[in-house]
Amino acid sequence: MNLTTALVTGSSRGIGAAIAVQLRARGVTVIGHASKAHDADTIGADLADPAAPARLWDAALERGNGRIDILVNNAGLFAANPISLSDIAWLDNWEDTLRINLTAAAELSRFAVRHWLAGGRGGRVVHIASRAGYRGDSPEHWHYAAAKGGMIAMHKTIARQYAAQGIMSYAICPGFTDTAMAGDYLASRGGPGLLADIPLGRVAAPEEIAAIATFCALDAPESMTGTVIDANGASYVR
Repeated sequence: MNLTTALVTGSSRGIGAAIAVQLRARGVTVIGHASKAHDADTIGADLADPAAPARLWDAALERGNGRIDILVNNAGLFAANPISLSDIAWLDNWEDTLRINLTAAAELSRFAVRHWLAGGRGGRVVHIASRAGYRGDSPEHWHYAAAKGGMIAMHKTIARQYAAQGIMSYAICPGFTDTAMAGDYLASRGGPGLLADIPLGRVAAPEEIAAIATFCALDAPESMTGTVIDANGASYVR
């Protein structure tokens, strides 16, 4: 009988959908999440709402019969925020991105850690961060880079503080990932100019990032806790 249950945020498309597919192929019961539920396996929760992470966690626990073993913090918002906007518009965009990309992930991680501590058993958190957390991003994406940098710091803290209790934390930092039609995706981000900055010569496929996430969730040695895995085609190396 399968006893492994995972909550994957942002599982309706792109990297999250690929992670859900690969985890299910390994026998994991996946509880999906999207801003709006679109099937019976997905919980709808708009993470821009401060109350949504708690509702999502409670609903996921109910579906998991009181047990969640893996949390994948994948949900994110990537939207431009030019510095030329009005003060209030710029701040609103900043706060929306930080809430969805970092604060909601922090809340869910907190719920997961408390769940595992109370149950006296371990668990795993996999954070889908970004190359931007180390390298920075465009002039219109200060907020995105800041959120992903915060996620990396949070991940390292979880790993250092809870490893002795069997709680493992792993982070993945993709570069550009083709989560839309390839032509439209590249065109929206500079076309061939974008590829010139990637030694591999192409952006990552969602399935590549999902393979790393699945490894972290199920196979990575415990000694790897705290690790940050880069997946950016050598466009940024540390």
